[in-house]
Amino acid sequence: MTFKCLQSFLDHLDSIGELKRISEPVSPLLEITGFTQEEAVKSSPTLSSDAAIFDSGREGIGGQALLFENVEGCDFPLAINVFGSYFRMEQALGQRGFSEIADEIGELTKPVPPSGIREMLSMAKKFSPLIKLKPKRKRGRGACQQNIKRTANGEVDLRRLPLIKCWPLDGNPEAVGYNISKEESGTAVGEGRYITFAGMHTIHADDRFNDKPPSHNIGMYRAQLIDDTHLAMHWHIHHDGAAHWRSWKEIGEPMPIAICFGGETVLPYAATSPLPPGVSELLMAGYLQKKGIDLVKGVTVPLWVPANSEFVIEGFVNTKCGNIGWEPGDEPLGEGAVFEGPFGDHTGYYSMPDRYPIVDVTAVTHRNNAVFPATVVGPPPQEDYYLGKATERIMLPLLKVIVPDIIDYHLPQFGAFHNCAFIKIKPEYEEHARKVMHAIWGAGQMAWTKLIVVVGEEVDVHDEHAVLQAVSGIDIANDIELTRGPLDILDHAASKLGAGGKMGIDATRSAPNIDGIAIIGVNKQKGGDGAAAIEQYNETASIVITVDDSIDCSDMSEVFFHFCASFDPSRDVHHHDGYIGLDGTSKMEGDERNGRAVRPWPPFLGLNLSK
Repeated sequence: MTFKCLQSFLDHLDSIGELKRISEPVSPLLEITGFTQEEAVKSSPTLSSDAAIFDSGREGIGGQALLFENVEGCDFPLAINVFGSYFRMEQALGQRGFSEIADEIGELTKPVPPSGIREMLSMAKKFSPLIKLKPKRKRGRGACQQNIKRTANGEVDLRRLPLIKCWPLDGNPEAVGYNISKEESGTAVGEGRYITFAGMHTIHADDRFNDKPPSHNIGMYRAQLIDDTHLAMHWHIHHDGAAHWRSWKEIGEPMPIAICFGGETVLPYAATSPLPPGVSELLMAGYLQKKGIDLVKGVTVPLWVPANSEFVIEGFVNTKCGNIGWEPGDEPLGEGAVFEGPFGDHTGYYSMPDRYPIVDVTAVTHRNNAVFPATVVGPPPQEDYYLGKATERIMLPLLKVIVPDIIDYHLPQFGAFHNCAFIKIKPEYEEHARKVMHAIWGAGQMAWTKLIVVVGEEVDVHDEHAVLQAVSGIDIANDIELTRGPLDILDHAASKLGAGGKMGIDATRSAPNIDGIAIIGVNKQKGGDGAAAIEQYNETASIVITVDDSIDCSDMSEVFFHFCASFDPSRDVHHHDGYIGLDGTSKMEGDERNGRAVRPWPPFLGLNLSK
């Protein structure tokens, strides 16, 4: 069973001891983050037996979902950490494990022609539910439109919604070294508060006259509060939402957008799932709940929205500005844009400020007794970690269709999803692992992966220590592949926004060597100190990794979390006789190498939540 709306899901979680209500007043500025951070690392009331197979040790954490009933200065309660455990994610996706859903998808990906009437009827039975998955467009108003507030009537005040500020430097460009103030950027009134957990509904400009637009996309992006009726829209340049915006920009019209909160519990996952081009997130949501999502027409925008949403913010995204992702110094902000950010991100670092367009809000609609969903974006595990691991498991059959060599894979927590992937194959010929690496670097959102480790079938790919042991015995002269390509926009180590070096490691033939990897903490004072420590190494390890000495070098998860965030293979690989050095220290001026620059280095989030 799936849940029709957020409120029914919260009632369910309350009934089984998975919800904690907080009645005392709390500030949306940092205080909610503090509560949530403490809760996220607690034991969860209910364990996931399924997750123990692929993420042992983390199957029982996540605490409880939190419902803040009194958010200072706001008119609505706030729910957070709702999807912040494996068990609650399983409940949201129909009260079943990820592997069960993956098995169903796997069966759909390998149909064979029926050999007789009996098999034909069996196949018809298996595929007939797919007919019911299309969204259902309803006449009239939906539950999400029980209350309608229009900007034109002076009724909209976004500051009364419980938008949260997660981290101290959020929304303050000066605090991260940029020569522009909050006031100059036009974002001061918003106090660094953000929408963090909403489905952004957009369509391509080519579909603007189509009542059933095939391009209807749902993405989960952030939006910064500017003032009562304006937001700053943030898309990564690789995302569908950004592509849609560019199509509207080409015709010189603002882009309609509907920012939807809550609804069916399958929607947040569907909004984050890396679906093939042309496959709608609405279809994925329909598949997960075995029936189509109910949609109603927006009040002020020509878009269809989930009828069971808690809130819908409608508006138009300004297109009178330069392209998104501007780096300071390129050109003026331009009409219709603000200097969005910084924002504490899931990489563990602040994503730096850039130019992003303004959303002119035209209406806010909501259910009676609406509950506002949000999430803390920060170092894993947060809610996005469980959403991401759901994708890892559920999408395995589809990844195998693209790369059939793959037996299994693991996206380790320290890699923040796009920084590292472990792949298991059965090597059958020379350079088989390299073939797989390059196939993954061309496979949808896996294309952004910076570091790939390929292991043989004898290695438990979910055992991170076993994978690192395999890496320890590689032939450094022959088992490392270096290339370049597009990267996650949030990869601040890359020399350019969204582009940089990639590394693949073939560990399919290795002989584990307990002394094969050396970790060195470096008291870095100036650029080049990380490389110098590698140069001075005189022990027996074949792989030498440097990190900042503030990091506990005995904690491999912490070491590799910082290493993956700070390492650019196009700049930070140092070859020496008998060993190879990988510089994973924080970069500064003077670390430029191989023609690859160092971009402004973001502060680490840490856990200092003081105002």
